[in-house]
Amino acid sequence: MTEENMTGTVAIENQQEAVKWVSITEAARLNRVTRQAIYIAIKLKKLRARKEATRWTIHLDDLDEYRKQKYSRSKSIFDGELIFDNNRGYYSVNQVARLLKVPAQKIYYATRTGYLKAQRKGAAWVIHTQDLEDYKASYLQKKRRKTKTV
Repeated sequence: MTEENMTGTVAIENQQEAVKWVSITEAARLNRVTRQAIYIAIKLKKLRARKEATRWTIHLDDLDEYRKQKYSRSKSIFDGELIFDNNRGYYSVNQVARLLKVPAQKIYYATRTGYLKAQRKGAAWVIHTQDLEDYKASYLQKKRRKTKTV
């Protein structure tokens, strides 16, 4: 192999290695979060990064690992069980609001006033399918009938 070919190969390898490292701004854009969220993740040692002079850089593999471990409300666990296990009929307030096509505030109000049964699991409100069906049948149907007759 000639010296020119070896120099070109080394240059290409260096370019490929440089592509694997991103700045805080690029990492934030890729994760759809703010730069501040990336800084906090680094400070809490949830995201590995290295500081070169005054600039932080993050390896793409570390960013992928962080993304996999990132908090997700749908994966929340309470007493060893998923909080919002849709397969077992448990939904969050926002999920119920989307299902009923009403604002989440209306669901919070219904739980607070007793129209809709909900249980507290840790800091989250959990609504069972049966309670949702009862609420739809008793409260929402009456509301819709009133608006149709007016």
